[in-house]
Amino acid sequence: MPDLSHAIALDPAFHDLDPMDVVWHGNYVKYLEIARCALLEKYGYNYPQMRDSGYIWPIVDMRLKYVQSIRFGQKVSIEARIVEWECRLKIEYLIRDAATGHKINKAYTVQVAVDIASQEMLYLCPPVLWEKLGVPAP
Repeated sequence: MPDLSHAIALDPAFHDLDPMDVVWHGNYVKYLEIARCALLEKYGYNYPQMRDSGYIWPIVDMRLKYVQSIRFGQKVSIEARIVEWECRLKIEYLIRDAATGHKINKAYTVQVAVDIASQEMLYLCPPVLWEKLGVPAP
């Protein structure tokens, strides 16, 4: 089974802070998107390739669990890992302090394949996803 994970380093920008001098909670969604795109790019199936293969992949579910806040100047590591790919694309995330390894945030997103031509949601992920990930079809 291939390693279906990828980690990125992130140094939050000053403009991501709220008046309390911590990263505003809504920016975590942006950070997940950055990590997700890097993960999908690793497999050559980022959003442009998804579209070109005939599918869009909207996020239909997301959950974030805040354990600690990120402060300005605090470098973090974000690991994204694909944990489901048969009927939906579920990615789990772990944000850690880069220096200490302490957990800051856990999250997951769920995406489903929608056929661009028919605008219908698929109940089984298309074979192109399995091919790109290098996993066997169910």
